[in-house]
Amino acid sequence: MAKVSGTLQYIALLGIKSASMKPSISTLRSSNPVLAKALATACLALLFATVAPLLHSQAQPSTKLTNGAGAFATGHYPNLFVEQGHPAKEVSTKIDAAYQQLFHGDPQTQAIYFETGKNANGPLAYITDWANHDARTEGMSYGMMISVQLNHKHEFDAIWNWAMTYMYISDPHHPSYGYFSWSCKTDGTPNEETPAPDGEEYFVMALYFASARWGNGTGIYNYKAQADTLLTAMRHRALISGPTRFGPRSVANEVDEASKMIRFVPGVDRAGFTDPSYHLPAFYELWARWGPAADRQFWTEAAEASRAFFPKTTDPVTGLAPNYANFDATPKVTRSPESSTFSYDAWRTASNWSVDWNWWHKAPQEQVLSDRIQAFFAAQGLDKYADQYTLDGKPRSTRHSTGLVATNAAASLAATNPRAHEFVEALWKTPVPSGEQRYYDGLLYLMSFMHLGGEFRIYTPPSEHQSK
Repeated sequence: MAKVSGTLQYIALLGIKSASMKPSISTLRSSNPVLAKALATACLALLFATVAPLLHSQAQPSTKLTNGAGAFATGHYPNLFVEQGHPAKEVSTKIDAAYQQLFHGDPQTQAIYFETGKNANGPLAYITDWANHDARTEGMSYGMMISVQLNHKHEFDAIWNWAMTYMYISDPHHPSYGYFSWSCKTDGTPNEETPAPDGEEYFVMALYFASARWGNGTGIYNYKAQADTLLTAMRHRALISGPTRFGPRSVANEVDEASKMIRFVPGVDRAGFTDPSYHLPAFYELWARWGPAADRQFWTEAAEASRAFFPKTTDPVTGLAPNYANFDATPKVTRSPESSTFSYDAWRTASNWSVDWNWWHKAPQEQVLSDRIQAFFAAQGLDKYADQYTLDGKPRSTRHSTGLVATNAAASLAATNPRAHEFVEALWKTPVPSGEQRYYDGLLYLMSFMHLGGEFRIYTPPSEHQSK
């Protein structure tokens, strides 16, 4: 109503100004009627052009912000392991053991977290993809999320410090200004100077949770200010073209305004499609409450757009999602053979919709999708299904991956069929990943274990408790 009121005041102001012009217009009408008519027409056109868009914007229906009936509203985070008879203490012990192994285990065979000195902001640490010898915003942001969820502030701050020191692009003339280089060598040298939006998404959410759980510090440790700035850039960053170490780049915002969906990358050459596993409606709901006020309605609508997208982009029989998809939900075909098939990125899609159901209970179709994808994998054999498929269910690999075991178990958060218990038990019996593949498998293993064990929660800012 504030805009409508302002608009009416503006109309009134124009009326006053027009009234004050009446003697002159009357004089002009008598002396030059053609010019007078043209002037009146121009005034009306100006008035319509100024006011009509504001009135039109007020008339548009908005998506109402509601709390749903999931964990956000109830405060209850189900522990599916306990529901299947495992003692709560044993669940917590397994989660802690996985954290200790991946963050502080043997550096050659177990750990993916490495501290590497200090700077003026304090300790520095990175999460590494051991097999590829790099640090990625994906893993760095996952590491921060795990750390804030399990209350490890030292590790959280050290990872964030490394990301801001080596990955963040602070030059306002650089094409990726305001974002993070998605991959760097472990000495901090960039492998590319463009962003991958899944990293920014998890950075933002982890920072908001850190602000709520620990309070804000100063500088880069003012978590809420950092999250607000990054989230604003994700939606509003203007197109910048220019040189990088890897050639010229043109980088814009990370969301597609028309579809209200996250882009695969914001580089203009590949900005025209999305990655289903980047869709995080559970997070968007929180940004619609805690993010910059001007963008809250957008994130409310983005959550609904993603919920509508999931059933369209997954196969109607297998429930498998493609690695990449067009904004109309059809598979995106690129030069990569994995682009339009179910591969490594796509593992996370079922986990995303299931966490959304767990936190919000707003989209019953997510339960249907979890039942569907679990039915497919159960038919393949719980202990032997492959980790890559065509969307209609033809295997493209022979490897049985822990990361996919983990995300399939997380799908049980939304599933209704009793077979869901088998997927939860399969994860319970799976050891913490070690060796060369411990990075992606390990992060998905630990986060899925946390979700299923009730230890991956929403941390609400104190100022928001009153409004819930």
